[in-house]
Amino acid sequence: MFGNMSSDFGIDLGTCNTIIYIKGRGIVLNEPSVVAVERGTKKIVAVGSDAKRMLWKTPENIIAIRPMRDGVIADIESTEKMIRYFIYRVFPRYRFIKPRMVIGVPSCITEVEKRAVEEGAYKSGAREVHVIEESLAAAIGADIPIREPAGHMVCDIGGGTTEISVISLGGMVVSSAIRVGGDEFDEAIIKHIKAVHNLVIGEQMAEKLKMEIGNASPDKTIEKMEVKGNDSITGLPRRLEIDSVEVREALKDPITSIVDEIKITFGKTPPELAADIVDRGIVMTGGGSLLKGLDKLIQKETGVPAIIAEQSENCVALGAGKYFDYLKGNDITNNIYDRING
Repeated sequence: MFGNMSSDFGIDLGTCNTIIYIKGRGIVLNEPSVVAVERGTKKIVAVGSDAKRMLWKTPENIIAIRPMRDGVIADIESTEKMIRYFIYRVFPRYRFIKPRMVIGVPSCITEVEKRAVEEGAYKSGAREVHVIEESLAAAIGADIPIREPAGHMVCDIGGGTTEISVISLGGMVVSSAIRVGGDEFDEAIIKHIKAVHNLVIGEQMAEKLKMEIGNASPDKTIEKMEVKGNDSITGLPRRLEIDSVEVREALKDPITSIVDEIKITFGKTPPELAADIVDRGIVMTGGGSLLKGLDKLIQKETGVPAIIAEQSENCVALGAGKYFDYLKGNDITNNIYDRING
């Protein structure tokens, strides 16, 4: 009886954001993976967007933390509280009806890290927990017909990791992951501005720069934005105007790491599957794939078309939520390639 009443949750427990999909309702939550607690007692003060606004701005008795690092749990207790809060917000009945959860995780995590994810989910109130690779979840969420006897490449760029996988006949043939993602983009911008302009800026300012004028390949127009921070020499507040060319230069190293990993994955791919990917293209998912011009750069460097999936930021959560249907063999994909080709 309780199995029939239970809801299936797909969760992208990301370094930057936690996204929850509930079967029959769609994406019900997309909130920053941040928790604010009282120092000492660890009593919850705020979670999600409210907590993110507190980062680096809290008094001594309150600390705002990000319990996820590089796609894995760094603080089990805070992660458990965060998941419990998010689930109760979107599904108040869960205290009486335990949901089934499918959680997408990077393939590069260790067994210890995987068990920490499962433990956090069970402690937050799950009846049943499945942990699957992010790229497999992203492929399902992006409507890729992965059961076909053909090669499909998925490049999922999250906040803490980038995972590149070649999938055929419903399984991963080749998979590689590096701990480079949106966080490293922000960190690269912070380091560049400090090194070149002696200006120290925060993570939120760096993220804003990345989202508003960040780019991976040259554009026709040069965009500009004012940033604020502290002079690293005098310690005094200062303003500075940065253009998109300089932001692109700042992002060069982490982007190059991602492109190089795609090339390495191609080198490990069987020729027959590589030929399929040349025809079908690389499907890009995750929030990091939305960096302006990144798809064009990948296409230029690899010679293979790069396609940004619809709802790319939500693909892992969508695929995780559809995972039980996938296990049953239900036809849950609409074929991304047919949709793109009209």
